[in-house]
Amino acid sequence: MARIGVETTLSELAARLRRRADGHSGRFILGIAGPPGAGKSTLARGVRDELNAAAGAELAEVAPMDGFHLSNARLRAAGDLARKGEPDTFDAAAYVATLRALRDTPPGRPVPWPTYSRELHEPVPGGVVFEAHPIIITEGNYLLLADDAAPGWSAVRPLLDETWYLDVPRPVIEQRLVRRHIRGGRSPEDAKTKVAQSDLLNARLVEATRARADLVLRKSGRNYKIV
Repeated sequence: MARIGVETTLSELAARLRRRADGHSGRFILGIAGPPGAGKSTLARGVRDELNAAAGAELAEVAPMDGFHLSNARLRAAGDLARKGEPDTFDAAAYVATLRALRDTPPGRPVPWPTYSRELHEPVPGGVVFEAHPIIITEGNYLLLADDAAPGWSAVRPLLDETWYLDVPRPVIEQRLVRRHIRGGRSPEDAKTKVAQSDLLNARLVEATRARADLVLRKSGRNYKIV
């Protein structure tokens, strides 16, 4: 059982995941949830790399939720482009269906998964293909949402074998998101408006799901603290 307040390294988190996955029939799926800007992608890639390095093989790969963004054209047509990133601007049904296919397909048979281009600001169909990987790490904001918060997302949690929540103080999130939007081409003023009127609302929604995770982590230097 995880001990609150203890620091843990990426290699220790990877070893925990490997222990959970050993002996599991079919693919083992870890979900990493948390607010936008928390560092979920960094944690997911770090755990993947540690797993693969320790095994000397492609044991794990990352399945990002961001690949299920609705296209900009579809959002623009609906008048929703300014709300991009909110729960209903993703194709939750497609995410659930593809996650289920990934879970149900035996390792060795390919399953394509979309990714997201931060250069194009669009999903990329088949950006990653899962084949022999027995461990999948999926990460995204809304993995632990209930239907009363946003319809369709509650079907995700039953498909996950373990869930981690990455907790970050809100001022840190705000700073990171403003920088991210500026790198993506927004002016500083537009970036601050986007964060205040959309991203932080999403963050508050996601923060309410923290208690549903099996493990809650917070970045601590190069390590993570169990909180």
